[in-house]
Amino acid sequence: MRRTQPPIDLRALQAFVAVCETGSMTAAAKQLGVSQSAISQAVSVLERDQGTTLFDRESRPPRPNVAGRALLELAGPLIEHAQMVSTRIGDASHAGTLPVRLGCVDSFAATVGPELIRAVSNSARQISLWSGLTPGLSKQLHDRELDIAVCTQTTLNDARIVEIPLFSEAFVAVVARSHLAGRAQLDWRTLNKELPLIRYTARSVIGQQVERFARHLGIDSPRRYEFDATDPLLSLVAARLGFAISTPLCLWQARHYLGEIAVLPLPSGRLGRRDFFLLHRQGEWDDFASEIVTLTRTVIDRSIQPALARALPQLPEDALR
Repeated sequence: MRRTQPPIDLRALQAFVAVCETGSMTAAAKQLGVSQSAISQAVSVLERDQGTTLFDRESRPPRPNVAGRALLELAGPLIEHAQMVSTRIGDASHAGTLPVRLGCVDSFAATVGPELIRAVSNSARQISLWSGLTPGLSKQLHDRELDIAVCTQTTLNDARIVEIPLFSEAFVAVVARSHLAGRAQLDWRTLNKELPLIRYTARSVIGQQVERFARHLGIDSPRRYEFDATDPLLSLVAARLGFAISTPLCLWQARHYLGEIAVLPLPSGRLGRRDFFLLHRQGEWDDFASEIVTLTRTVIDRSIQPALARALPQLPEDALR
């Protein structure tokens, strides 16, 4: 059975070619900027791996033998191809032509996402946009299936991951406008006595955060209705089947319900807010991450926040900041 040859080491191949071109190991070492012993060792390793000598060492200067001439004929295209691959990788990474894989939680993807895509479409940048839940996005970033992630919780505990705070939003109580008809005032305590709490599912980060906050407020409503998304949740709220605890961005995601709902402020505090973070690996996509941070804050300040204030005047001023 014929022995399988190991792959050729490109550095050793460069040393071999340099010896052939210059006529000596000393001159080859000078050409490549290494020591003569490094050239000698590289050639020896190449001969050992290929199981044959490559030079006629009886001649002065050493000249390639039959096997050496065959290798020399093939070496040029191999080295040129390797250099081309290296150049293309470098050009792509420096010019920003590699597609960026961006993952976002659903409420961000549905609200800020379109503006982000619109801005990127006017540049040479390519982008692939994913949406999902924070735990899945965090794992995808850790597994290098994503380059950048926008999440509502940081759970990676990885020093290589940069965490940039994006913005914060307050939890608010959401109720059908018709439930407030004819009432001068209604606060969340009264609302809790009159209606059951419609929840986000506990498998989502927002569901877990709302549950902690509700317990903190003393809201102990029986678990009846739970949803992954804001749309079905607000459909039940609009139908006066219960009230919900949600956030401005989630309400803007399901903004076709804004004419049917009203919001009531909830007590402020650490548990009463949801924070967004942009995550990326240190030293990778730094410039584009900064672009996303700037664009996100611009979209919120100039577009989403004013529109929410018009549609829901009861929204606290610091509900989205």
